[in-house]
Amino acid sequence: MKNSAIDGQGRWARDLRTFDAALLARGMAEKTRRAYGADLQQLAEWATGQQLGPRTVDPRTLRRFAGVLSERGMSRSTIARKLASIRSFYRHLVERGELEANPADLVATPKRDSYLPRVLRADEVSALLDTIPASEPLERRDRAMFELAYAAGLRAEEIVNLDVGDVDPDGEELRVTGKGGKTRIVPAGEPAWRALDDYLARARPGLASAAGAGPGGRTEEALFLSRRGRRLSTSDVRRRLQLSTRRAATGAGVSPHTLRHSFATHLLEGGADLRVIQELLGHASISTTQTYTRIESGRLRKAYSRAHPRA
Repeated sequence: MKNSAIDGQGRWARDLRTFDAALLARGMAEKTRRAYGADLQQLAEWATGQQLGPRTVDPRTLRRFAGVLSERGMSRSTIARKLASIRSFYRHLVERGELEANPADLVATPKRDSYLPRVLRADEVSALLDTIPASEPLERRDRAMFELAYAAGLRAEEIVNLDVGDVDPDGEELRVTGKGGKTRIVPAGEPAWRALDDYLARARPGLASAAGAGPGGRTEEALFLSRRGRRLSTSDVRRRLQLSTRRAATGAGVSPHTLRHSFATHLLEGGADLRVIQELLGHASISTTQTYTRIESGRLRKAYSRAHPRA
């Protein structure tokens, strides 16, 4: 029994390494590959405990696994994501000719939990951005960073991945590298460019000099620099936004994605076409962008309930 479990672990490990190599060859982002790996490792550990290898898992087994996840308190959206990872893994085995059919194709995906992200009102965004001081280098950086995040609807990863060469002040647009390495050109408004010009002229040179030349004589190309002159991490961005949020008394739960959601919702409220918003956000599917129509619908229902005499 013990040797069987060890053999099963070995088979899972080999297949998962092969799958990860295939994802890497397709250019999938490291963060996404790690998420797939974590989901599949969870299946592998559970299946090994059931004396099951990758090729002996069937639809009934996967339904049992989904039930175990539910018993552990996982949300339907999390289970749906894990089943999507499993489906991709078995699709890979089918494409390699190692299985005849994908067992996950016969497992129904649970309906995802209804989720409406927090959205700030326009006046709340203004209060947040306007209360960021602009006297010290890091304050100037934060002001430019969050003005640009809201003006262009950027993800945290997209903020930290921006290089100096990605911004075009004359054209008032920037080149953004999004999920899967896809690039898009996004405009930004005048307040964002004013803050960015101030940062580039009066703060970034000093931050860059703190590090000097990088490895091999190359200077840091990142647009937004840390105190030590290095590229920021996404946790740095979130931490600095929380500091600004406390200063503006905007309330808890404001993240870079809150600014992105607010950007999209305000565009929709202003009459922007959903396809335009999809392109600006870099969404691969219009169904993802349609989340914002639900936000707008929810806002209208609340207004109706407050205002209509027979609501």
